[in-house]
Amino acid sequence: MQWANFLAKEAATTGLSLEQTAAFVNYFQTQNLSKTEAQLVSEFNVDIPAFRKWMGELYEKFAQNYPELVISNTQNKLEKLQAYLREKYNSELDVLKPLAAMKLFKSLVVRERLHQEPWVTRRICQFLGYSSLAIELVGRYLNNIPDLSLEILLQRLEKKREEYQPSANTNSLMPYEYGVTEAFELSWEKLDKNAQSFACLLSLCALTDIPLSVETIEDKQKQQENQQAIADLLELHLLQQKTPGIYLLNPLIRQFLRIKLESFSEADEAKTKFAVMMLELAKLIPQQLNPEDIVNFTPHIPHIKEVASNLSQYLSTENLITLFTKLAWFYQGQKLYQQAESWLQRCVELTENHLDLEHSYIVASLNNLAALYESTGCYNQAEPLYRQALELRKRLLGDNHLDVATSLNNLALLYESTGRYNEARPLFEQALKVRKRLLGEEHPDVATNLSYLAVVYESIGRYKKAESLYQQALELWKRLVGEEHSHVATSLNNLGALYCFTGRYSEAEPLLKQALKLRKRLLGEEHPDVATSLNNLGQLYESTGRYREAEPFYKQALELTKRLLGDNHPDVAISLNNLAALYRHTRRYRKAKPLFEQALKICEQTLGVSHPTTMTVRANYASFLKETYH
Repeated sequence: MQWANFLAKEAATTGLSLEQTAAFVNYFQTQNLSKTEAQLVSEFNVDIPAFRKWMGELYEKFAQNYPELVISNTQNKLEKLQAYLREKYNSELDVLKPLAAMKLFKSLVVRERLHQEPWVTRRICQFLGYSSLAIELVGRYLNNIPDLSLEILLQRLEKKREEYQPSANTNSLMPYEYGVTEAFELSWEKLDKNAQSFACLLSLCALTDIPLSVETIEDKQKQQENQQAIADLLELHLLQQKTPGIYLLNPLIRQFLRIKLESFSEADEAKTKFAVMMLELAKLIPQQLNPEDIVNFTPHIPHIKEVASNLSQYLSTENLITLFTKLAWFYQGQKLYQQAESWLQRCVELTENHLDLEHSYIVASLNNLAALYESTGCYNQAEPLYRQALELRKRLLGDNHLDVATSLNNLALLYESTGRYNEARPLFEQALKVRKRLLGEEHPDVATNLSYLAVVYESIGRYKKAESLYQQALELWKRLVGEEHSHVATSLNNLGALYCFTGRYSEAEPLLKQALKLRKRLLGEEHPDVATSLNNLGQLYESTGRYREAEPFYKQALELTKRLLGDNHPDVAISLNNLAALYRHTRRYRKAKPLFEQALKICEQTLGVSHPTTMTVRANYASFLKETYH
């Protein structure tokens, strides 16, 4: 493969624009690699800041597809990209030794045909540049035309070279691989229109495994057409099958097919069709993924991303927001927060550039990004987004609207999480008032708001008010959903925890046990609410001096929280603090110290140094140090 052609292929794979591709191919030409920045700036006719900005943008395009390219220094970026491209180029060379090429050709074609024209066989392999891909294509082509002589085949290949080489010589961006180009053109002509259209559609996929399942197509005729197209492509080696249902396009074949697609008058229609197909697939991604969802959607994600990155112009802004959001959910559901953040940020940027959108899209984008920041402890970044969403809803909908109540709750929950209880309380009260007025007293959203408000009153020490609200929420949930429901379990847990905190242990224990039993039965063993119940029972047993009973509950809660939320989450810090406190009370100081230190470090990193939880853990640690070292 020629270096210039390789660069053009990489540019196409990465999704560079025509302008970017021209500059990229020019910059990385062998004769330019030894030139200084000043020389290149002069040749490109740009100033140094513009050149550096362009190279940075170009590099980031590649880094999106190849994480190993992520480094900081601009100069190092160019060197790193150059080294990476050279290494990949060398690895993709598929040129065989002459004897190996002949051996491959003989394995593909009936021996008798080769024996009849042995010298032509050698000339064909030489003409094809001993390329394994070209030989595979020609071998499959020959098998489709049993009566075709090798001499006529060679003449056809030579004619294709005469047709395509001149235009390739005048256009550095047009891929031309000696042997492969001619072999591809012959194979292309063997395909019927249906197979050609199907192949071009496949070329829009990302350069990775392609999952194909024609059985899901309801139209039987279309199903048969697609099955036949796949069979034809496989027979001519234009498509490879890795495993049942999983296929792969060679990068060069994909590039040739892209060029064919661009020559069709229906190119835009095909791109729109593919983009919509990926959109409909993305719409199936749930906000809360289970392991089965991850397995099912993972093979499709690169192709959905291909649309999001390179075919976005073929979807409406509203559909793009949906696509970005679904991609974010896929990553967020696996705790891959950085990947999720980039897609949610693109949603917000889209809404900022399209102020004519319905407010629901704008608010949803703001809330989704804010929720991500909140879940990862980035509260300062979440707050302005929640505020912006609330203000927008108030301006467009007025104060007396359910969506406004939702935004009030979102902001209040953030304040409650960061210990700003006096700011959270009036927002919760406003939301509760709106919901009661619009939904009536007997509604699940009212029960939820009663619990929110109870937590705030408990946090500021108004325990009687909190107890009353918890009891109201519990009774309301029982009336609405019955005794066997996770919301009832949560209300039981909340009331039990309040009783435990205020020293009413005999009242707390049956409620906490009932909550844990319900949660395990309804939610399964692996759920954050189960970890919360385990922690609360551990605290109850510790508070009543039943340390041996407390320890296994704390340990189970810690391990479960780590599995579900990762090692660096505020809930993990709380579990570490609880277990450390237990070790302290039982004079196992060597075990307690590292746990306190871990808990404090996590809190400071995720919640900040002034968060109430951080200050509580810090005070516990300080008290521990004073007790053990003084």
